[in-house]
Amino acid sequence: MPVVRDLRLLWCLRHFRHLLYVRLLSQGADGVYQIALAAYVVFSPEKQTSAAAVASAMAVLLLPYSLVGPFAGVLLDRWRRRQVFLYGNLLRALLAAGTAVLMLAGAPDWLFYVSALCVTAVNRFVLAGLSAALPRVVVAERLVLANALSPTAGTLAATVGGGLAFGVRLVASDSDAAVVLLGACLYLCASLASLRLPPGLLGPDRHPVRPRLRAALAATTHELVEAVRHLVAPRRRAAAWALGAMTLMRFCYGALLVLLLMLCRYALSTSTEEGLRLLGLALGLSGAGFFAAAVVTPWAAGRLGPARWIVVCSATAVVLEPALGLPFATAPLMVAAFVLGLITQGAKIATDTIVQAGVDDGFRGRIFSVYDVLFNVAFVGAAGVAALMLPPDGRSAVLVILVAFVYGTVAVTLARAGRR
Repeated sequence: MPVVRDLRLLWCLRHFRHLLYVRLLSQGADGVYQIALAAYVVFSPEKQTSAAAVASAMAVLLLPYSLVGPFAGVLLDRWRRRQVFLYGNLLRALLAAGTAVLMLAGAPDWLFYVSALCVTAVNRFVLAGLSAALPRVVVAERLVLANALSPTAGTLAATVGGGLAFGVRLVASDSDAAVVLLGACLYLCASLASLRLPPGLLGPDRHPVRPRLRAALAATTHELVEAVRHLVAPRRRAAAWALGAMTLMRFCYGALLVLLLMLCRYALSTSTEEGLRLLGLALGLSGAGFFAAAVVTPWAAGRLGPARWIVVCSATAVVLEPALGLPFATAPLMVAAFVLGLITQGAKIATDTIVQAGVDDGFRGRIFSVYDVLFNVAFVGAAGVAALMLPPDGRSAVLVILVAFVYGTVAVTLARAGRR
């Protein structure tokens, strides 16, 4: 099969393989850490979680480090990306271990959130750096396939990490602290794995003298404006349209995730443990959808083009999302989790490819950081909208229909932009 042959060719690229190891370990640790946080915040038996509480937690964890995103991009275009992976994952290992200590000590919620915020803030540097570094280890002709394999493999690693988290939590008598410590060990392994990459291999191309922190902060606004101007220039307009479409699809994903959390917590289960198992099954099926997207997207994007493939993904969601979601039954929702994973990851692979191929390497770090900020703001905004619309048990037909409308807007707008 051509896809299998291409995958073998990618796997033979030593530096691509080593960068993939860093991604797998890093995002696997993310999956472990995120499940530990979800279990601690949403599924603790002593807490009566509401959609507003979930939205507040997402806002506390995501919005503040969205402010870090632009600064991460400016610094990523100055610092060696390999060093970011080395020291960033090492720092996350230490911070995650601190989170476990706070859990065991019964620290106040605000202190717990500060610790979790620090871990996720460093995450911006690592994930943006992984995306920006990918074109440095594969040739341009295989960039679509690399985008299908690498980010999707990372997402699958996060799913596997979530499964490990569930297993450790069962073995360790529902100890969320033990799960967080597992995440810290994986962060440490990711840091060590980055040592197999040459320090200068991953760029960036230009190597200015490292600026003082004050000078870097002062120059951030100017450089971000330059990056946005670079992105919206006429010959790069396709990248801007793709980013806008993916931001709206991220909004849809966030709204449906909050809905699923509340349904698993209350409407579909009789206990917190049963609800957590249902959530784990949904995340596993979503991971299977990510894998299916990695197999289908290179062929589909090759036949249709990446932009048309995004249109197909969003148009498919318009039909299937309400059909599977409105019954609010377990079986259709599990199928919807798989479909949502396939659609979201398929569109993301295409968007990453369009952006990577359409912008210059010297701007790539900043643009991917802006990409992350848009993702986080859309996600938190979706959680806020869901909090306003969801009843206590999570059953909201209005929210399901609203999400279908947003998907339809993406499909129509991007199709018209493509014709223009």
